[in-house]
Amino acid sequence: MSGVTVTFGGLVALSDVSLSVAPHQVLGVIGPNGAGKTTLFNVACGFVAPDAGELRWRGEVLADLRPHRLAGLGIARSLQDLGLFDRMTVLDNVLVGAGRHVRTGFWPALLALPRHHRDERALTDRALAVLDELHIADVAGRYAASLPYPVRKRVALARALVGEPDLLLLDEPAGGLADDEMAEIGELIRGLTARTSVMLVEHHMDLVMSVCDDIVVLDFGRVIARGGPDHVREHPAVLAAYLGEDVA
Repeated sequence: MSGVTVTFGGLVALSDVSLSVAPHQVLGVIGPNGAGKTTLFNVACGFVAPDAGELRWRGEVLADLRPHRLAGLGIARSLQDLGLFDRMTVLDNVLVGAGRHVRTGFWPALLALPRHHRDERALTDRALAVLDELHIADVAGRYAASLPYPVRKRVALARALVGEPDLLLLDEPAGGLADDEMAEIGELIRGLTARTSVMLVEHHMDLVMSVCDDIVVLDFGRVIARGGPDHVREHPAVLAAYLGEDVA
């Protein structure tokens, strides 16, 4: 995104924000409460249209991005509230994210043609492979509502990954997790860079510093720092934003 500005009435939520996600790297977006992190994530997902600036993907301007277009663009997201279907099995929840790879249309499915069954089997195998990668294949047949929260987080991540996105957007992936669970999700995120780029919005600094290659820091809707973990950790403006120190 470049020069993105978002206002709500008289409130400036984002002001001239620019950032990019490098291939096969993890970009973290951090900042104090009210810094604009959620608004930025919503802009990237197409939930909020910017008042100024533009979004670019693979060199092309996304003039009218909407959430339903993300999968077709090769972008997936995992939201903080998970958005799982409680009355569906884990496998069926994950298959919802595989729609990008559906090859047969309505009539082959209605008529139960052989190519539809082959397509269905391939998608199921793909979903089971992702569940196995995230170490939750054993709960594939259980209803999502019956699972503990950390496992549900992995189900939501599996649903995002099954579409094989080129960019994965994660909103608070460590939210609600204990320290050991946070370390595990951090290892999973680092492992994803072999096949995708990741942008995560997060407030757990330990996770951000351990998994991110690049970090953007927001405060009052503006970018106040950007760089690697070591650079950001010692940046005077970042210390001021988080700790209230005076900046010369």
